[in-house]
Amino acid sequence: MKAKRKRHDNAFKAKVGLEALKGIKTIQAIAKEFDLHPMQVSEWKRKLQEILPGAFERGKKGGPDDFEAEREKLHSKIGQLTIELDFVIKKSKQLGL
Repeated sequence: MKAKRKRHDNAFKAKVGLEALKGIKTIQAIAKEFDLHPMQVSEWKRKLQEILPGAFERGKKGGPDDFEAEREKLHSKIGQLTIELDFVIKKSKQLGL
């Protein structure tokens, strides 16, 4: 019978990936220390290398502009749903439902 796959949380992945990025230990040593396959350590290291350059960019994610745009979108959706609900209530009363 096969063993169930291990699922690691994001904090653990970041810890292992950061350890690999530091380059103090080899990928093999890190994999052995954390009981992982070396390819998994390399994959998490690669993902960190892709994500980190965008960590200090301005206005891309989570900025005030994104918040305001999302707020406007949600307010317009609320207005649309309110109008649709009023229409359905009116029509159901006309039909005697």
